[in-house]
Amino acid sequence: MVVIILFFLFAWYGGLMFQSGFHHRYAAHAQYTLSPFKEKLMFILSWLFMGPNYLSPYGYGVMHRQHHAYPDTPKDPHSPKYDKNVFNMMWKTKVYYSAIANDKIEVEERFIKGVPRWDFFDKFGRSWVSRLMWATIYIYIFYVFVPEGMWYLWLLLPLMLFMAPIHGAIINWGAHVWGYTNFKVNDTSKNLMPFDFLMWGESYHNNHHKLGGSANFGGQRWHEIDPLYIVMLFFHAIGFIRLKKVEPLYKSSPKG
Repeated sequence: MVVIILFFLFAWYGGLMFQSGFHHRYAAHAQYTLSPFKEKLMFILSWLFMGPNYLSPYGYGVMHRQHHAYPDTPKDPHSPKYDKNVFNMMWKTKVYYSAIANDKIEVEERFIKGVPRWDFFDKFGRSWVSRLMWATIYIYIFYVFVPEGMWYLWLLLPLMLFMAPIHGAIINWGAHVWGYTNFKVNDTSKNLMPFDFLMWGESYHNNHHKLGGSANFGGQRWHEIDPLYIVMLFFHAIGFIRLKKVEPLYKSSPKG
């Protein structure tokens, strides 16, 4: 049982760490720099940690830039305002993301500039061969480590196989419907949780929509701790990444 719980937590937090740190903060927002070798390494690490949920950093980055350019308008790739439920929104998001990743639609140059591409690796990482391989590995781990009589642990498996859509729904739907705001913005973005223990700082969505260039998604109130920003400060200190702007963890006069 312990192995399965730890495996689930590894998949949840490990995969999200790369989705937030590489796809979101690097590919979409260019909040830090990497050498060409390290950028390729991040592609590979993203695949290893995200497994069957691997996303194209290019497709993700371009779509997310459009989300910030057109928040809660008809041009927004994902907005609760234009879908009757979260499932409709996430399916539409999936279709649009795939069209970008597969170069099926034309995209304005401003949304493409600087977004990392490694088409050969992305094609493999997003292939059914890769996804079925990871699914087989996950199923085998469950088969070996789920104790007899604890069948309910198998309910975690579908969550692990579809973690990327689940993560997307939590932020792209939940953080536009529930929560509180620190800033008045021209969209419905909210901070979903006062202390983000679940999403590596991603749930401070209102802060992020106001301060899109900031690598620190929290820090506006004393309880807003962005765990991934702390990790990024460490990797900046040892020289693995180079943050374009190093900011304090908290504002000098925190609110609340």
